[in-house]
Amino acid sequence: MALRSMTGFAAHGGQTEAAEWQWEARSVNARGLDLRVRLPDGLDALEPKLRAAAQARLTRGSVQVSLRVTQSEGAAALQLDEAVLDRALQAAAQVARAAERAGVALAPVSTGEVLGLRGVIDPGRAPDRMGALAEAIGADIPALFAALDTARAAEGRALEAVLGQQIDTVETLVARARETAEARAARQGALLRGRVATLLASQDRIDEDRLAQELALLAVKADITEELDRLTGHVAAARALLDEAGAVGRKLDFLCQEFNREANTLCSKAQDGALTAIGLELKVVIDQMREQCQNVE
Repeated sequence: MALRSMTGFAAHGGQTEAAEWQWEARSVNARGLDLRVRLPDGLDALEPKLRAAAQARLTRGSVQVSLRVTQSEGAAALQLDEAVLDRALQAAAQVARAAERAGVALAPVSTGEVLGLRGVIDPGRAPDRMGALAEAIGADIPALFAALDTARAAEGRALEAVLGQQIDTVETLVARARETAEARAARQGALLRGRVATLLASQDRIDEDRLAQELALLAVKADITEELDRLTGHVAAARALLDEAGAVGRKLDFLCQEFNREANTLCSKAQDGALTAIGLELKVVIDQMREQCQNVE
């Protein structure tokens, strides 16, 4: 399976005697690779590791990574920033009073949750403990991005199935357009021959060379053979991209633009209701393909 989606979610966690943590990574489509990180105080040094791991696994996508750390009840030996703690407790009390006035029941807040608030634990006063915790948490970063990559691959399999069906539909419509164009050419040929015969019979003098040139020009303007041949080539190229290793999202998006260009030309040359209808069906399917391609890495 070659395709990978830019959409995915992964979570990975762990714990030590001092704390437990939970990583979360969410990814959506983007033109390039954009990583946004939210880390608790004292763990900012993990960001370079996150960026390196993301670049090693991913090529495109807007990725948001967050880390939640809950200090264990036995972490009281950690140094507290009492000013920050006081402000946090005052804010919590204010929220509780407002909720009580509004008749809203709030869940009780645990000590671990309070200790996990930004700034309550002063990392500058407990460097050894925070360093060990950062090392333990950082060891989970590769597993987090491996899980995200797996999720994006699973989404990619679904995308490949949808795109494969859409490409099959385009191929079917191109075959129908070719058959319709051949039938149209036969009808138009018979009609033109009849009109030319009538014209020749009604005119004493006529420039046969000029007439031949005009008829040839009409035939060229109405001929969609080249457009259909290019569409057939694009179908083969699209299938090859589905099997190609690596990030092919941009290539598929460009190919959809080429599909659309040929479908537009087909519609403008149609001069036939059935052929115009097929061209419009093609445009609808191609537009659906392009929407799916926006999510391909």
